Amino acid sequence: MERHKTVQDYIESQADRKDELLFLRDLLLETELKETVKWGAPCYTINGKNVIGLASFKSYTGLWFHQGVFLTDKNKVLINAQEGTTKALRQWRFQSIKEMNPKLISQYILEAIQNQQDGKEIKAVKAKKVDTPLELENKLSQDNVLKSAFDSLTIGKQREYAEHIGTAKQEKTRLNRLEKTIPMILKGEGLNDKYK
Repeated sequence: MERHKTVQDYIESQADRKDELLFLRDLLLETELKETVKWGAPCYTINGKNVIGLASFKSYTGLWFHQGVFLTDKNKVLINAQEGTTKALRQWRFQSIKEMNPKLISQYILEAIQNQQDGKEIKAVKAKKVDTPLELENKLSQDNVLKSAFDSLTIGKQREYAEHIGTAKQEKTRLNRLEKTIPMILKGEGLNDKYK
């Protein structure tokens, strides 16, 4: 996973989506939002609070509204990428620059800024305990090095592994997932680090 130190580094690394990123960045920079880099990608804040993230992937470029649940979304462009998991975050995805209406995008950006200034916020509620599936629990009890590596991961990374392994319906699949994740755990990597 590549971590970028500046927004320009990030944009330069996304050659296929550079035009879309620059277009959205220009709209964001027209506001009072402060530009920074978080999780290796551009993030726009106000008073130290995350308001909007900017990122690109193979099939789209997106704006992440950190408290997007409060946006009016009259045009029904926002999605919750992890229904049932994500409470506040909403995404707006663009396959090409042709889809980008600057006036409409600016309306969403300004509403997100106003919502943040008004204090509209869903605070993240994090479960303290990780529900470790039996297969992972057994492996950790048999391998002290693996247990030490797993325990040194953040709660979020532990939860990612536990859910990835535990959500498989068949025991064979759970064991297969466990074996594939062991090298990553030993390296101290999170399951989804390469996407962050």
